[in-house]
Amino acid sequence: MRHTLCARSALFLVAVVIVVTGAAPAFAQTVPSEDSGASAQSPTTSDRPSLLKPFADVVGDVRRLPTRDNLDWLTVGLAAALAGHPADARIARSWTESGSPTFKPGAIIGGTPLELGAAFATYAIGRATSSPRAMSLGGDLIRAQLLSELMTTAVKQTVRRTRPEGSGFSFPSGHTTVSFASATVLQRHFGWRIGIPAYAVASYVAASRVEMRRHYLSDVAFGAALGILAGRNVTVGPGHRFMLTPMMTPGGAGAGVTWIGK
Repeated sequence: MRHTLCARSALFLVAVVIVVTGAAPAFAQTVPSEDSGASAQSPTTSDRPSLLKPFADVVGDVRRLPTRDNLDWLTVGLAAALAGHPADARIARSWTESGSPTFKPGAIIGGTPLELGAAFATYAIGRATSSPRAMSLGGDLIRAQLLSELMTTAVKQTVRRTRPEGSGFSFPSGHTTVSFASATVLQRHFGWRIGIPAYAVASYVAASRVEMRRHYLSDVAFGAALGILAGRNVTVGPGHRFMLTPMMTPGGAGAGVTWIGK
């Protein structure tokens, strides 16, 4: 049942991506040349990037990490994690006692199989249909996912914090990181019309990790910042800029979003 739900979710997400990117079939056709009688390929086919380009680009993404913008996001993430840390145990306990099944799908939506699978599917569809927009989106999603996994694993192995239910490494939340990375890539490509619902889904995934006792509030707070960092790092240039600022609220911690512009 779990695998069926995962497969259906993946197919649905891929369908949404196709609609959003406007990837209409445009397979390469050979047209006789008037001068030599030879066939010539469509320009979109000859201009396609190599199949392994997203993987090669990850090397450059890693090298580009030491920037002022990325340092700012790490600072925001650490500040949000520190702000939420005092409430970690209380929130984990209160959410678990609710026993609501509402957040269970978050484990699948934010999981690597679905997130990375949808990214690969988008890139493959873009190549099959010769859609530069779908190829660009799929490539950026792949790079954001891989970069998120690398950074999350490095931090987990360094901090080695135990999960609320006693297993594994908790800080930061990998599900949250990859979900916010994907949301950021979508926002940078299509603006807030797609970005707002994408961030809403990512926030749902983050909440599900706390509700299911897989992570603390501070884990998902830092994971969200790390995911945004990854998404922005692989989409240098396109999109609009915004600043996320942690702030204290009567019930704990929150965040404010400030529009900066292009």
